[in-house]
Amino acid sequence: MLKVLLKKQIAEVFRGYFYNRKTNKARSKANSIVLFILFAFLMIAVLGGMFTGLALGLCFGLTAAGMGWLYFVLMCGIAILLGAFGSVFNTYSGLYLPKDNDLLLSMPIPVKTIIISRLLNVYLLGAMYSGVVMLPTLIVYWLVAGATISNVICGIILFLIVTAIVLILSCLLGWVVAKISLKLKNKSFIVVLIALAGIGLYYFVYFKAQTWINTLVANAAVYGGNVKDSAYALYLFGRIGEGDLIATAIFTAATVLLLALTLFILSRGFLKIATSTASVGSIRYREKKAREKSVFAAMLTKEFARFTSSPNYMLNCGLGILFMPVLGIFLLIKGADILNVVGTALGGRTDFAAVLLCAALMLTSTMNDMAAPSVSLEGKSIWIPQSLPVEAKTVLRAKAAMQVILTAIPMLFAVVCAMFVLKASAAEKVMICLLPLIFTVFSALFGSFVGIRHPITEWTTEIIPIKQSGAVTIALFGGWGFVALFAAPYFLIGQLTGLTLYFAIWAVIFSVVSTFLYRWLVTKGAKAFSRL
Repeated sequence: MLKVLLKKQIAEVFRGYFYNRKTNKARSKANSIVLFILFAFLMIAVLGGMFTGLALGLCFGLTAAGMGWLYFVLMCGIAILLGAFGSVFNTYSGLYLPKDNDLLLSMPIPVKTIIISRLLNVYLLGAMYSGVVMLPTLIVYWLVAGATISNVICGIILFLIVTAIVLILSCLLGWVVAKISLKLKNKSFIVVLIALAGIGLYYFVYFKAQTWINTLVANAAVYGGNVKDSAYALYLFGRIGEGDLIATAIFTAATVLLLALTLFILSRGFLKIATSTASVGSIRYREKKAREKSVFAAMLTKEFARFTSSPNYMLNCGLGILFMPVLGIFLLIKGADILNVVGTALGGRTDFAAVLLCAALMLTSTMNDMAAPSVSLEGKSIWIPQSLPVEAKTVLRAKAAMQVILTAIPMLFAVVCAMFVLKASAAEKVMICLLPLIFTVFSALFGSFVGIRHPITEWTTEIIPIKQSGAVTIALFGGWGFVALFAAPYFLIGQLTGLTLYFAIWAVIFSVVSTFLYRWLVTKGAKAFSRL
């Protein structure tokens, strides 16, 4: 039974490799093999290669300075961090609150068997993530410092200790996430904030990593002495990789005790969490006057509710909402200097810099593509808006209007910031402000157009229409193409037309095309939507 449950757990994790989520049909063996090869390439070649480079950068300098233990402390810390946070959400959804809890607990299966199968699944995933760091760490050390019987055996034990620590942390963090999720009413914004914080942290570490490595290697003796004096346990932990048998025995015993304590606590509290339901707060009735809305306003409210209820929708189709204000603030701080450098690099032509600035604003707006998947996101429930006493064109106008509103407001802030830093005439500044806003309307209508022309109404997870649909691909890359089509000709004919006239021509072009797209949307597009 344990083997069957473990196989089920692993199959759920890698379900996308065996089943096509668009059709919910089994993939061919050849297709599954190709996907697993690509996954192995990503984990071994890409991530493994990246951490191999990091290990080489640290190992040579630290081992030469007699600080091999510090090398293992740093690399094991990265392995634990990656393993714990890589598997924490799987622990939350696969150990504590999976969807089949009620089914499994109602069957004649011992609870400890269910717990062990799920723990093994969590352990294997954590070992996979931490192994991407640990295997290069050990191999690089053995090649640089030399492999002996003691450091090879202790290195293998160190790998097992790290994976056990990852399991313990995953269980702890997964429990915290599970408890919090039961208390939250709306988790969408929390998920989005966590994801954005993770992205920001990743890029911060990425750009600072090389500086930190150089500083660490140059001052290895100082940092190593500080760690050894203030945190002797970390020194002993690093000594395991160097082949210290006493340190290995101490940490092995401590890890086994912590693991046993974790299993004991988990077995005592598993049923309480597994059978818990989200808290429902008492609602006190208060009589209020209902505000009547127009049909369009009601449909627009529905679209906003759909957007804010889905973290996937917000993260993949609405990042421009965040990046446009960030771009505006960045322009206020560094914009003048950057425009001067760009203008100087382009032969002192400030108009070239203005075109590139306008193109950057337009390009940022293409990060918002909510309209493209909005029709497909109706899915099998598309009959509901079709059966309402609402015209199809009103439904489509609301979908396009949502993107216009969510893009135009932050874009207005960004273009006002751009006007302050750009050295240009009043007419040119007005066009810099106006053209990106017109392009915002054009992008929303173009996204609605391709969304109706290339809908996906059969899907098993919303990530399919959001990330893997043809409509989103065309809207995103098409938006980039339109920006390039706007910017490139100016470098060829800009001297003939002048900046203001060139911007005015493109403002007219985007306005006219937007008018045709809107006309198509409320006529042929509405009929096509009714037939879906």
